[in-house]
Amino acid sequence: MTPLALLRSQLPDSAVARLSQGLAELQLEVTPEQQERLLGLLALLHKWNRAYNLTAVRDVDTMVSRHLLDSAAVLPFVKGPRLLDVGAGPGFPGLVLAILAPSLEVTLLDSNGKKVRFQRQAVMELGLTNVSPVQARVESFAQGQFDQVISRAFASLADFIAMTRKLPATDGQWLAMKGPGADEELRQFTDHDQMPEGIRLHSRHKLNVPFESAERQLLILTQQGVE
Repeated sequence: MTPLALLRSQLPDSAVARLSQGLAELQLEVTPEQQERLLGLLALLHKWNRAYNLTAVRDVDTMVSRHLLDSAAVLPFVKGPRLLDVGAGPGFPGLVLAILAPSLEVTLLDSNGKKVRFQRQAVMELGLTNVSPVQARVESFAQGQFDQVISRAFASLADFIAMTRKLPATDGQWLAMKGPGADEELRQFTDHDQMPEGIRLHSRHKLNVPFESAERQLLILTQQGVE
């Protein structure tokens, strides 16, 4: 039995079926190897979470939708190739995107030591060669420029842009994954003149995450003049 198959064997059949159905509903083309890696990531998260409290989600079936499918839902808007996941926590969405799009060069950034240790363990056990976990505060991180900078429940929109202002390339994008409060946050961001000079809302997209009822949105921002 391969290491990935061994990880997969630790999961209930309900979680395996839920992932397969969810990926189909997202209309994503996923190879058997990619699906096996996603299941391996899920098994690792569930195992580590019992000891290290990486996420408040305890139920493995809920982990499928809340972490794996939620991350996968933004794949159509991720072009990279250089992607920075800010406040990545245990590696979401970056690890999922790296598995589903091997051409990406993903950097995972988080200041929490135990979460970055999990990222490194996952990268090693899943055999991911396109992921670089980094333990650092975003304010002190200045390693190159990225085509896209993504965050998932990391900070307010204003703080996300302010703390990462120098990290996207000139024609780069910020991708902010938001929940039900996205409309109000965006309204405050624009009405109260919090939008940093030279930054504009490029587009917004509703994310339909399988098995999740809460509204999810992706806000894409760019520098003025970038299409």
